[in-house]
Amino acid sequence: MRDLWLIGIGTGNPDHLTRAGERALREASCILVPRKGTEKSDLAELRHHILRAVGATATVAEFDMPVRDESLPYHERVRRWHDDIAGLWRAAAAGAKGPVAMLVWGDPALYDSTLRIAERFDPAPRLRVIPGITALQALTAAHAIPFNTVNGSVLVTTGRQLRDHGWPEGADTVAVMLDGECSFRGVDPHGVWIWWGAFLGMENEVLVSGPLGEAGNRIVEARREARAAHGWLMDTYLMRRVE
Repeated sequence: MRDLWLIGIGTGNPDHLTRAGERALREASCILVPRKGTEKSDLAELRHHILRAVGATATVAEFDMPVRDESLPYHERVRRWHDDIAGLWRAAAAGAKGPVAMLVWGDPALYDSTLRIAERFDPAPRLRVIPGITALQALTAAHAIPFNTVNGSVLVTTGRQLRDHGWPEGADTVAVMLDGECSFRGVDPHGVWIWWGAFLGMENEVLVSGPLGEAGNRIVEARREARAAHGWLMDTYLMRRVE
């Protein structure tokens, strides 16, 4: 794998692709597509839909994503998981005659591990990163709100950090990624507004917003219904202290 292209594809809507991303998908010789089990088969199909939409003719190599060992400490669990994924990339791309491409949800540089996995290759491939629309951009656009307040700070974090440490000191706005535990339930709701979204930019987009004390329960129910209907869920939210 001499050339590895990481292409941000937004949140699954082909319209989120930049022209640079479209061109790269058409020029790649091999495109890796992960499979995450039958319940999440839509994720692989969305990638195939994007490839058809842009007229990509490259060889498509699918591989089954490994499962993290939940018995291990968190950081060790993630490290071994990334090692396993790197090995699957190498095997799937074997024999590729030109650039190998990966379609990355959102943007390869924001709360995504593809760049860290790519660092495991020896010799290192020549990396090309094509940015994409992030879930945070899609979320603020869907709710028609600014990402930040005037002269205000924004902290992007995870649900795990929010649960362990609470509201980050000094942050006016908190954007939370990768939170399957609805960690906003542990935040003091007084004076806090939340904007939440799932399947952002897609036909089945779901949005909820309002004062945290009132909207929190609606978000929990919306997540439950969406996951039951689709078998998977990608969501994010933004919270802000308001007067």
